[in-house]
Amino acid sequence: MQWPDGMTGGPIREWPGELTRARQLSPFRAGLTETVELLGREIRNLANTSAQRESAEILLAIPAGGWRIDGKPRADAKTEHPGVIFSIDSKFGHLSYPADRFTHWHDNLRAIALALEALRKVDRYGVTKRGEQYKGFLALEATAAPAGFVDTEAAARFLAMIADMFIDPGLRMVAAYDADELRHILRKAQFRGHPDHGGDTEVFQRVSLAEAKLRGAGLL
Repeated sequence: MQWPDGMTGGPIREWPGELTRARQLSPFRAGLTETVELLGREIRNLANTSAQRESAEILLAIPAGGWRIDGKPRADAKTEHPGVIFSIDSKFGHLSYPADRFTHWHDNLRAIALALEALRKVDRYGVTKRGEQYKGFLALEATAAPAGFVDTEAAARFLAMIADMFIDPGLRMVAAYDADELRHILRKAQFRGHPDHGGDTEVFQRVSLAEAKLRGAGLL
C-alpha cells in the first residue's frame, strides 16, 4: 500500500454516523504526493509546536493486525471501506475530519486537505478572527478514540444514561432488552442528547457512536 512519508496512522474504531452508500468516482487529478504536500502545508498552519505537528494522524478502515508497529499499514493491507479520518492536536484543540464520499481513500484524504485549505481561507479573508470555523470539528475526536465503547453493553448503558433511565447495575442490557426496546432507548437518547433539546454536540455524537456499535452487532 502506498503511504505518505512522515505520517503515522491507525485503524478507524468507530465511524461517525452512517457510511456513505452511493460513493462517487474521484473528481481529482492530483496524486497522493500532491495531496500530502497540500496536507503538510495545512498541518503547519494548524500547529504551533513540533508536538502538534507530530500528532497528525490518518485513520483508515484497516484492522489493527494490518498495521506495523511504526504506525504504517502493512504492504498487503486492505481497507474495508475507503473512509478516512484525519486528526491533529492543533492550536485550536483536537480536530478530527472524516470523509468517505469517494471510492478510494486517497481521494477522501485529498477532500480533507482541500477542506482544510478552504477553512484557512476563511480567516485569510477576514470572515473570522479566532478560528471559529474549526469549532464544529472539535468534538469528533471520539470517533477515533481507542477508549470508544469497548462493547455493546457499554454502548447500551450510555444510551440509557442519556435517556435518563435507571438500569439495575446487575442487569445485562443487551441480553435483557430486545431490538424494539433498544430502539426505544435510542430514540429517547437521541431526543435528550440533541443540542436543540438541551444536549450538546459531543453528547449527540457519542449517541451516534453507541448506535453504530449496537447496529454493527445486529442488536438494532
